[in-house]
Amino acid sequence: MKEFHLDRATLYRNGILILVLVSIALIVHEIFGQNGYLALRRQQKELQTLQQQIQQLKQENAQLDKQIKALKSDPAAIERLAREQMHLAKPGETIYTLPNKAPENPPPPPAPQDSPPKR
Repeated sequence: MKEFHLDRATLYRNGILILVLVSIALIVHEIFGQNGYLALRRQQKELQTLQQQIQQLKQENAQLDKQIKALKSDPAAIERLAREQMHLAKPGETIYTLPNKAPENPPPPPAPQDSPPKR
């Protein structure tokens, strides 16, 4: 009778151990799995970035629509754009053009050359 009792206790302990291991495996899968918590956070960040890009593109589209309407109807806007792009000037005006941006990483100054020692 004692052998049966020990077997029952061993089965109970092994059953508990298996349940704990399965629970740990499920928790790890829920966190690190393909559709787990970390993947959800990554997708939320990507969604937020895409929504910001969409908002910026909508603003840019609105500005471009405004510019298109102005170019279709406003002679002053047409003149301003033509003068900027073609560097045109009215009689008596002087145009000053500035260079575009300076390079971000200017080339390093040349290294000083050492002269050979005199004998």
